[in-house]
Formats: sequence, C-alpha cells, structure tokens
Amino acid sequence: MDMQRITEKVLAGKRLTIDEGLSLAEHADLYQLGFLADAIRRRKHPEPMVTYVIDRNINYTDICVSACKFCAFFKSPEDPDGSVLSFAELGEKIEETKRLGGTQILLQGGLHPDKPLEFYEEMLRFIKGHGIHIHGFSPPEVCHFATLSGLPVREVLIRLQQAGLDSIPGGGAEILCDRVRQETAPRKCSTDAWLGVMEEAHRLGMRTTATMMFGHLETTAERIEHLARVRELQDKTGGFTAFIPWPFQPDNTVLSHLPKTTACGYLKMLALSRIFLDNIDNIQASWVTQGPKIAQLSLFFGANDFGSTMIEENVVAAAGVGFRLSEQEIRTLVQGAGRVPRQRTMDYTLV
Repeated sequence: MDMQRITEKVLAGKRLTIDEGLSLAEHADLYQLGFLADAIRRRKHPEPMVTYVIDRNINYTDICVSACKFCAFFKSPEDPDGSVLSFAELGEKIEETKRLGGTQILLQGGLHPDKPLEFYEEMLRFIKGHGIHIHGFSPPEVCHFATLSGLPVREVLIRLQQAGLDSIPGGGAEILCDRVRQETAPRKCSTDAWLGVMEEAHRLGMRTTATMMFGHLETTAERIEHLARVRELQDKTGGFTAFIPWPFQPDNTVLSHLPKTTACGYLKMLALSRIFLDNIDNIQASWVTQGPKIAQLSLFFGANDFGSTMIEENVVAAAGVGFRLSEQEIRTLVQGAGRVPRQRTMDYTLV
C-alpha cells in the first residue's frame, strides 16, 4: 500500500482503515511513525503539557482461578500463600496514598472463587469512607462477579457504582481477539464480554480507560484488530478517557521463553496507537515496563500523559520489572523533555 498516501491522510486528520493501519505497522519505520504520532499529538494537545496522576495500585487478592499464562502474580485457590487484604490493611494503604497527595486508588485483584458480590460492595463502601476516587475492577473481574452472583453485568455495575465505584480500568484486555485470549487466558472473559462491560459502564455514566498488553502470542494484524475494536466502541459511547499500550513482561511466567519487546518495538506500537485511535484524546506512556528514559522518549512518539506515580505496583513487579518513580522524578523527566508537568485526576481534570 502507498505509504505516501497513508502519510498524507494521517497529516490531513483523516481516519485510517484497518488495512492502512496494518500497512503502517508492517512497513513504516520508527521515525515515520514517531513523526506522524507527534504531529497528531500536537494537533490534539497544542499546549506543551504532560499530565500524570498520583495514585496507588491496590491488589486486594492474589488468589485467582484464571491462571493466565502471562501472569507472574497470581496464586491458585489451594496455594497456602494466597491472601486477601484486610480492611485495616486497605485503610493504611489509602491513608498513606492521601498523605502523598494521591487523588485515587486503582483497585484490582484476582478472580477469587469464593467471595460474594456483597464482599466487594462492602469493600467499596469502606474505601469510600476514606474519601478517595475508586478506579477499580477491570472487566474480567466484573464478568466474574456476574457469573458468581448469577446477575447480569449491568446489575452488577449498578450495585458496584452505588457502593462507591467511580471509574473502571482497562485491565484484562490484553489482546482483544478471541484466538489470542483462548491461547493465553482461556478462563477469562471473551473480547465481546470485555467490550460489553465497558459499554454498560459508559452508559451508566462511568468513564474508563482501555489498555493493550502486546508482544506475546498475537500477530500484527491482531494488534490492529484490538485497536479497531476499541475505536469502534469509542465511536458509540465516547467513554474512554485514555489508551495505555504496554509490552508483555515474560519473566517468571509460563511464557518466559518469549523474547522481550524492544524499546523500539514499544515506541512503534505507542505511535501506532496514537495514529489509529483518532477518537481517544490521551495516550499514556508506560514507564512501569520501560523505565524512565524510554518513557521520556515516548513523549515524542504520541504520548501526552505519564500515567501514575504508582506508589505501589505488584503485578509487573512479580515479573521481575521494578522501575519506581516519585512525583518529583516524573516532573523532572517531563521538564527534561521540554514540557510542563501537571497533576490530573482520572477524568483529566487538572488538580
């Protein structure tokens, strides 16, 4: 396919087809993709600002029946080392987050086989008592709650929302293509189910994020299929605030034989996300997997957001990746790239 024509189309602000997206992914080099992604980022965000959020990842349990091949964090239900956080532990983590200027917590956990929906409602009410935004329960968790309770997804979401859930993270998307999902996580919800949770949440007035974990068993065409499914839902609801692509970390997982995505491979995918997802305003850098320098570079490859300070992060850390950044370090990196750092909330309101 004619790269010149695709380039002109992107620069004119026109939407790419799936075939054009695939052509870019397969034939454009790092510089071309970076140039196009940066042009779009400048158009959408003319001011030289990079946002970030102060929050903490709280994993309320590592007990999980899903046993995904890419996960180094989970414990099986019969593992004596598996645990569920007590409300007292939750309270301590939240108060520490607030002392550090945190505005939200990211609440996610394994698919626990025995906890009723009421347990999660009680947890939400307890957390809400601490006066903080709850960005919690990815679509596979919501589907799991629905299955265990015998209730429709919409009913589960209404109950969680009434108990204090504010917004939903894009976890568990991995690759939104059922072939890949069957290969890597056969017990997790399907592509349509993941998108269905997000659509219902958007209809109930909740904002959510979308993610992609790439660089494992998917093809390039399946990556584009993932972007296309996200873009299609965003056309319908407009409920996604941001898109976060990040590369699979193979260490300590069943897929540890796979090679790691290179920094170049990451930046290309990041740029492609910015180019293809013309209806999502914010693209987030993944310093948690890439480290500070590549995250800084990503600001020139389409990213306008530095994500979270992640006062705590356990899932990627379980795969042996341990980058940590304080709020001050994030601000310094952003300024080093010639941009102005600004703290935000989940919906991109500036603090």
